[in-house]
Amino acid sequence: MKLLKYKYVVQPTGKMRVPSVVFTTERLLPHLVKDESLEQLKNVASLPGIEKYALGMPDIHEGYGFPIGGVAAFDVHEGVISPGGVGFDINCGVRVILTNIEKSEIDLRLRKIGEILFNTIPSGLGSTGIEKFSKKEMRSILRRGVYWAIENGFGYEKDFEVIEENGMMKDADPSLVSSEAMKRGSTELGTLGAGNHFLEIDYIDKIFNNEIAKAFGLFKGQVVIWIHTGSRGLGHQVAKEFIKLLRNKMYHYGIPLLDNELVSVPILSDEGGQYLRAMAAAANFAWVNRQLITHYVRLAFSKVFGVSSVKLGMNVLYDVAHNIAKFEKYNINGQEKLLLVHRKGATRAFPKGHPDVPLRYRDVGQPVLLPGDMRTGSYILAGDVNSLDLTFGSVAHGAGRILSRHKALKEITFEKVRYEMNRSNIILMSKNKRIVREEAPEAYKDVNEVIIPIEGNSLAKRVAYSRPLLVIKG
Repeated sequence: MKLLKYKYVVQPTGKMRVPSVVFTTERLLPHLVKDESLEQLKNVASLPGIEKYALGMPDIHEGYGFPIGGVAAFDVHEGVISPGGVGFDINCGVRVILTNIEKSEIDLRLRKIGEILFNTIPSGLGSTGIEKFSKKEMRSILRRGVYWAIENGFGYEKDFEVIEENGMMKDADPSLVSSEAMKRGSTELGTLGAGNHFLEIDYIDKIFNNEIAKAFGLFKGQVVIWIHTGSRGLGHQVAKEFIKLLRNKMYHYGIPLLDNELVSVPILSDEGGQYLRAMAAAANFAWVNRQLITHYVRLAFSKVFGVSSVKLGMNVLYDVAHNIAKFEKYNINGQEKLLLVHRKGATRAFPKGHPDVPLRYRDVGQPVLLPGDMRTGSYILAGDVNSLDLTFGSVAHGAGRILSRHKALKEITFEKVRYEMNRSNIILMSKNKRIVREEAPEAYKDVNEVIIPIEGNSLAKRVAYSRPLLVIKG
């Protein structure tokens, strides 16, 4: 394998219409041949209407149809929509909440806050939330997203300003979400779920760019909260149902099934439009899920510190989706073109000046939230100058797995993880030892290595680095 400036390029062969490009390093490169992620990326490069290249981010690993850490953009008129390019957990994403609290102020309160959060925000497979929502409320949630949440007392008015799409995809159609999906979702709002989802209390350990950090409201020693979760059972059900529907329609549209999991139909087909509107509804659900968790986090901190969350400065820094498909405009061969960009385990990273960057960040670039493993820490970056030209405004969404869940269970014990977390002075809370083993730090790539090709290609720049104090897992 030959590496060229942190890029590994596979030129078109066979049915490939465009090259496959993986942003990586010498240390990360060997992982490409340990699973099917590169073959999956080649299949993506073979889909109708794909523009420029099929992209793999530094955290790339095998997924369903598309690799996780995969990005692909399609011509609206000739291209396809693929649920595998979005994922089962529609709008799985990350949110960071700021505080004006310093690490020294929380040390003695940390376990108490953790206990409240652990008991208030259910985690684990099949977990259900504090409240159950009626069908009428669910339809409003799916249609209006975070606007519904704020109107119903689950946030500040200004929260929506720093959420991707302002927390509401306008094309959402709740009527396309099945009763089974609605039923699953009605009890899951305000929950983390299982897998790699988490709630962390961190502190800012390093600042790399003082100007951008100031614009983001970050300072050294500051306590911040990371939330990682998505659309739970509702999103999974939407994906499952539409994958079945679309697979049965591919022959009708003359699209070859390159992989049984790589289902796709034309963007402008009736079925393609239905999936996109149902996906948007599930995305809105996910934003409300993270918004309710934010509300519960604010209540917990307020209770323990004895002052309002407003006085504690608990504003949302940003909320970014990393399992989604969206219509965006890009320059293709000198002409502006509307494309459907699939981001599957990839985070948007728009540079300064882009009209979709919130006004308060437009002079410095969009915040990019890139979590590492639960012991090492996480990065906050800002979108940089080359992201639009090289990656359709995208970067990695995290560290990326190097061990499958099955292999992690074979190699890693719960006692080992607990010992290492204790040694790092990190409080770990989880109801499921199996999940902890599956999500052990050793199961992930080194996040410090993952950001090298991101910065090396000026896709995003480092702003701050946070270290965990308390981790809640499923």
